[in-house]
Amino acid sequence: LFAIFAFATCGGYSGELRLSVDCANKSESDLSIDIAFAYPFRLHQVNFEVPTCEGKRRETLALIGDFSSSAEFFVTIAVFAFLYSLAATVVYIFFQNKYRENNRGPLIDFIVTVVFSFLWLVSSSAWAKGLSDVKIATDPDEVLLLMSACKQQSNKCLPVRSPVMSSLNTSVVFGYLNFILWAGNIWFVFKETGWHSSGQRHAADTMEKQPSGYNQGGYNQDSYGPAGGYNQPGSYGQVGEYGQSQSYSQSGPTSFANQI
Repeated sequence: LFAIFAFATCGGYSGELRLSVDCANKSESDLSIDIAFAYPFRLHQVNFEVPTCEGKRRETLALIGDFSSSAEFFVTIAVFAFLYSLAATVVYIFFQNKYRENNRGPLIDFIVTVVFSFLWLVSSSAWAKGLSDVKIATDPDEVLLLMSACKQQSNKCLPVRSPVMSSLNTSVVFGYLNFILWAGNIWFVFKETGWHSSGQRHAADTMEKQPSGYNQGGYNQDSYGPAGGYNQPGSYGQVGEYGQSQSYSQSGPTSFANQI
């Protein structure tokens, strides 16, 4: 759906600007000069006639620039992305077993998703630059500078209407939205591959093979277990780490009795 919006707003564009040339001799004036252009924006092939304000003679001019490469590249990526998305949807729904067989389907899907993410970024950036150049080349004030009649102060040249570029601006926005969408899908496609599954199995095996020092070591047996110093009965009365044999339980009371 996003790919459709991207190539439709760019590939289906057509615009028009209007200029006015008011000569000193009013009979030679042309107050409505319409210049139409469209995708793929080969502006150097857009010709138009304007008065020279020198008798009835008119001159033929053309817009400046050829921006078809960036526009066609952007539309081509959008069309192929749409076709691949459509094919992938059919495979997901009707050929799920074939898709997962030998892990080949997810790997191909992952690689294609990464490639399309990169191409969306490149094509959107190229078309954004191309659109900026198209706006400059079709600016009525810039086009008026091409006319010889407008170089004479006795003649009045005015822009009447500028082309509407809102749909082209929208195409650039959808281009970057497609990049974000495809780049975000990289993770979800990666989870379907064997690389992600093998990584999880490796982590599980590592946890199983980890030495069980905390279950068999000093915390459960040596220190706090049945043989430990804190749980062993009579630790303060027998030979231990704090004194001699029965130093607290027998020696003190016997000495006191002998004195008595």
